[in-house]
Amino acid sequence: MSLVVSISGIRGTIGGIPGEGLTPVDTVQFASAYAAWLKEKSNRERPAVALGRDARISGPMVEQLVTATLTAMGVDVFRLGMATTPTVEMAVTEIGADGGIILTASHNPGHWNALKLLNEKGEFLSAADGNVIMEKVRKGDFRYADIKNLGTVKPFEGMDIKHIDRVIGLDLVDVEKIREKKYRVVID
Repeated sequence: MSLVVSISGIRGTIGGIPGEGLTPVDTVQFASAYAAWLKEKSNRERPAVALGRDARISGPMVEQLVTATLTAMGVDVFRLGMATTPTVEMAVTEIGADGGIILTASHNPGHWNALKLLNEKGEFLSAADGNVIMEKVRKGDFRYADIKNLGTVKPFEGMDIKHIDRVIGLDLVDVEKIREKKYRVVID
């Protein structure tokens, strides 16, 4: 089992012993610390997070853990479902969210997964912010919301189409030339 904690998030192999792999315990602790950090930074009573994931087998399980943890911390969750990293980054600003989480281990094998953390601009966290979150994990420095202040879950569908439309709308993209080439595309 492997677990890598860095300023950009936490990634590891699914399962095993907490602290040695990406277990439900590690996922909840890291999502809790991120939510606590967001609540300190946000001027809202209930911060909002855009949440998207890749197609890994563990994706739905990790998504459920993160969603439940964020709402338990009093954070509203906009669930994109399966979405690319750039689509989640764009969704943060589209929604006006306080941050975002991308559930993907990118180039790592399928038995890995990760929580990649974004700020309110849809950008990966700075080293300083990442260190604050890691310290919160280490200290257990987070408090869950009472029943009146639980977050909500809102499906946020169609962001992939909005993303494509924005790319097509860029001046540097000549859609007609692309159509003329009659490219064949394979998506994995």
